Amino acid sequence: MLRPCCLFVCFALGASACGRQPEAVRQRVHQADLLLRSEVESISARVPDRATLDSLLSAHNLAAGPVKAAVASAAGVFNPRALRAGRPYRLVRTIDGLLREFEYEIDANRFLRIISPDRERPELLEATVVPIEKQTSVVSVTATIDAQHPSLISAVNGSGENIQLALSLAEIFSGSIDFDSDLQPGDGFDVVFEKSTRDGQFAGYGAITAARFTAEGREYHAYRWTDPRTGAADYYDQDGRSLKRFFLKSPLKFEFRVTSGFSQRRLHPVFREYRAHLGVDYGAPYGSAVVAVANGVVVSAGRAGGGGNQVRLRHASGYESYYLHLSAFGAGVRAGARVSQGQIIGRVGATGTATGPHLDYRLRRNGLFVNPRAEHARLPPGPPIGASHLAAFSAQREAADALMPLNAISRSHRPDAVRAKR
Repeated sequence: MLRPCCLFVCFALGASACGRQPEAVRQRVHQADLLLRSEVESISARVPDRATLDSLLSAHNLAAGPVKAAVASAAGVFNPRALRAGRPYRLVRTIDGLLREFEYEIDANRFLRIISPDRERPELLEATVVPIEKQTSVVSVTATIDAQHPSLISAVNGSGENIQLALSLAEIFSGSIDFDSDLQPGDGFDVVFEKSTRDGQFAGYGAITAARFTAEGREYHAYRWTDPRTGAADYYDQDGRSLKRFFLKSPLKFEFRVTSGFSQRRLHPVFREYRAHLGVDYGAPYGSAVVAVANGVVVSAGRAGGGGNQVRLRHASGYESYYLHLSAFGAGVRAGARVSQGQIIGRVGATGTATGPHLDYRLRRNGLFVNPRAEHARLPPGPPIGASHLAAFSAQREAADALMPLNAISRSHRPDAVRAKR
């Protein structure tokens, strides 16, 4: 027979064990909660080839209803079939196939957002196009043309910037500077421009505020000015004169060289006899872009005997321009089409009678062929800034100059050190 004290000990031990059991159970339940699957799933990826919004959402096992609702909501602000392969997107879905959120990066400036604002009614979706937040600052760089950086593109790259800045500079000064034959070692530029970043990474360039370019011993200035009457922005020199010319100085922007000039008597490279050469030949890599030197209308775009594939444009004031030996025509370039200055009208080739890829560029005035390079230099610039706005322009110019670095390029080109033009 057990003594009362033993019974008391056993009872106490049992009671103690019973008291610990709920805590252990709670621990096990808590651990199980940690292993439960999340209610939503977030997916980040890139758009595959040939995807539409419908096919992309369906590929993530969304129910048919949410997919249909998402496509319908997006159609009001964006073409659901215009997804571009390789662009990033993010999708948040529930485990039972409902869409909570979808974001697709349309381009560097915008993204499409589709959300479910009411959890009680998940079939209702809202789509908006939202600007991407960026940080924009005004910066300046200086670069010099030298043996390591013999072209505008390489000089810009050497300054830490990229080709887009070089293209913008070339467009601004295209009526004044030939960026192949005019540039020599010691030339260079200063430029003030807007630069955007996104999460600390480069996100694109804004407008060039001001630029100073030295070429062939001459200094060229450009200042961006917005006409308060029309809201149109353009570039002017330090005195408010327009940099825009009736003709661009060249139908090619980069990577070319003049291989043959305008002449009444030139030894033909194929027929080996002296003939008139009524244009300027530019040697350039096959496929280089050829642009219209001025606004105009396409007279013809097709085969032209020994000239190969040719585009002929009619411009104002009795001018016509010709572009020969093209490998291809620009989009929409056909007889009767209007083209704008700087628009791509074809690609460099070697069609027709040609010894290699080049562009034969010709200019005709009132029915007679003229020397294109001489004619371009002769024509006056566009209209200047109106007298009533010159004071405001001068104040803006001085503010831009304060941001521009005083670089050794400008100081080195004294009048007594100017090189003779080639």
